[in-house]
Amino acid sequence: MNYYRHIDRSRVQFDFLVDADSTLVPREEIKSLGGRVFEIPPYQHLFAYQRALISLFNEQGWRIVHSHVNALSVFPLRAAKKAGVPVRIAHSHSTAGKGEHTKNAIKGILRCFSNVYPTYRMACSNHAGRWLFGANTDFEILHNAIDISSFEFDPDTRRTLRKSLGIASDALVIGHIGRFVNQKNHAFLVDVLKAVTELKKDAVLVLVGDGPLVGEVKAKAKHLNLTDSVLFLGQREDASDLYQVFDVFCLPSYYEGLGMVAIEAQAAGLPTICSEFVPDEALVSSIASKIYLSDGPTAWAIGVVEASCAVRYGQTCSIVEAGYDICSEAKRLESDYLQLASAHFVFGPSEEMTA
Repeated sequence: MNYYRHIDRSRVQFDFLVDADSTLVPREEIKSLGGRVFEIPPYQHLFAYQRALISLFNEQGWRIVHSHVNALSVFPLRAAKKAGVPVRIAHSHSTAGKGEHTKNAIKGILRCFSNVYPTYRMACSNHAGRWLFGANTDFEILHNAIDISSFEFDPDTRRTLRKSLGIASDALVIGHIGRFVNQKNHAFLVDVLKAVTELKKDAVLVLVGDGPLVGEVKAKAKHLNLTDSVLFLGQREDASDLYQVFDVFCLPSYYEGLGMVAIEAQAAGLPTICSEFVPDEALVSSIASKIYLSDGPTAWAIGVVEASCAVRYGQTCSIVEAGYDICSEAKRLESDYLQLASAHFVFGPSEEMTA
């Protein structure tokens, strides 16, 4: 959506294919921008999923299919090839990591076919690209770019939101945004908060997101007598404002393709602490650092307290230089689309392309 909002839609138009069980699809905004949303069966119903994709690709005649479902891109791009779609882009946004044995085994099998169906390859980071396509396969880095101006620090927003959330103005707030799944390692953050409270009694942990492990993390907070110090905000659409509330952002993931929330946090001027499994491309400024998970919650707690003492300041220049400015990156994607499609189609002076 960041790219769609900033691309020249008189030249390139997007349609979106989403699983029927997808949540938070901004349908009205997509429609207002000229795009369409098509629902397909969830990918877990593989045969119905494939039939729906092939049917849609044949009916709609899209010139480009750009798949963002990582190792699962095998399935939509196979359907696109069967339907004769000339430009088929596989885009890697993730990798594999600790503790997801069944999931990693399936990913391992699908990776064997990752270069069979795409005609072009993209990734959010070198790490994600090498993981899916292989070290000796060419792919383009397309940054998970953001609208930097929407994340700039605003003390008024900070005061207002802290008050509405019942957080004291002088409390140390650790923030995290992410789905409650094993990859994101929320339970470790609860341990970090426990260690932080030994140093700062009024510390608060704010967790934004939803997912299957919410109940487990809440239970751990209760077990450690931290129920009143951990706020579970669920899914929110005001992430750019919530970054203003935090003092330190933590990303203790077991694996990441990039870690886009770390980029957003730095854009908001937040000291950002990541695990060793977050790619280096996500650390785009001097206010971001890494601490090994094996160093334990106490080391993270010390890092959090030290980072919270820093004066908050903007990181716009660092983020632009690293290639995460959506205005320039959207122009690059537009150029890529038009060049890829031009090998198969000739456009009239006012003709747009739908991907």
